[in-house]
Amino acid sequence: AGGLHQHGTAETSQATLASVSPVFAVMKFDKEGNTTYFEKKKTELYQELGLQARDLRFQHVMSIATRNNRIIMRMEFLKAVITPEFLLILDYRSLSLEHWLLSQLASQLAGEGQLVTYSLPFEFQAIEAILQYWISKLQGRLNTLQPQILETLEALVDPKLLSVDRSKLHILLQNGKSLSELETDLKVFKETILKILDEEEVIEELCLSKWTDPQVFEESTSGIDHAEEMELLLENYYRQAEDLANEARELRVLIDDSESIIFINLDSHRNVMMRLNLQLTMGTFSVSLFGLIGVAFGMNLESSLEEDPRIFWLVTGIMFLGSGLIWRRLLSFLGRHLEPPLPPQVPAVLKKSHPAAGRVEIKNSLKAETFGLSRTLPNQ
Repeated sequence: AGGLHQHGTAETSQATLASVSPVFAVMKFDKEGNTTYFEKKKTELYQELGLQARDLRFQHVMSIATRNNRIIMRMEFLKAVITPEFLLILDYRSLSLEHWLLSQLASQLAGEGQLVTYSLPFEFQAIEAILQYWISKLQGRLNTLQPQILETLEALVDPKLLSVDRSKLHILLQNGKSLSELETDLKVFKETILKILDEEEVIEELCLSKWTDPQVFEESTSGIDHAEEMELLLENYYRQAEDLANEARELRVLIDDSESIIFINLDSHRNVMMRLNLQLTMGTFSVSLFGLIGVAFGMNLESSLEEDPRIFWLVTGIMFLGSGLIWRRLLSFLGRHLEPPLPPQVPAVLKKSHPAAGRVEIKNSLKAETFGLSRTLPNQ
């Protein structure tokens, strides 16, 4: 009675778990490109495919694995199970994904697309179609970001601008964030492919038909190495991802260089304004200094000078002349301290030497002067 009670409890718990298990919306493609749609619970699906529950636990990660002669591909929101006879796309109800499934994937699997693996087994075609779709998505994101970033940088890197448009900087910040996300996705994609390329056993396991179809097995033993074909297929898309990563890296370097140019332009304009402010301050100081003469004459003190009408013009002239002289003196002092020093002069003796040997002697002389060394010149 206890055993029957435990058996009944186990069946009840399994039925309860089956009732609450998630339901997958599945799109199925066969070798001829025929498409069928159905919904199935997770427990029923992994039992029919001979998989385990964790094999269908899809997160937004990227991985390619094999189990029980099935290929499980996780490409973030794209979840696929590949067998030698059909391809299953799980949770396909996404606008961009569903459009690709209906308009391109079926025709590609039927032999009407641009896949290069038609002469190979079905799993090759399915893997290539999914990798091609993912590379095209990454390429599309890069093609969208590149003109926006170049246009924004062209508007920002303008030496005539005295200030930076905050809206342009906000757009550049958003595009830079999107570019960082794209670089991360490319890096993960490359690492996923490279991890498979480093394991010969995994490449062999990806060739499903080699172990189920006797004809394919005979072809593989007679000279057609399907594992090598799979390796070439993965290397092809790894190179494409590497090219996209290089383009994204060049765009990142361009952004960094443009930021340096923006800061240089702003510093240059800031230096001009500071120099102008300093010149005006020196001019004010010069006028104020000789303005003390006018203050002295403006005091309520009587003298014989105020009766002469020429004294006003004389004092005014002395004030302006003295202020101008002091201002010019201050400007020359400022110029001597702000201008960069001149390069060291070449000695006259070296200028008269032979041109071919003179260049070497000039370099040696300059080095000696730089480090404070003395050098004896050879006789010509």
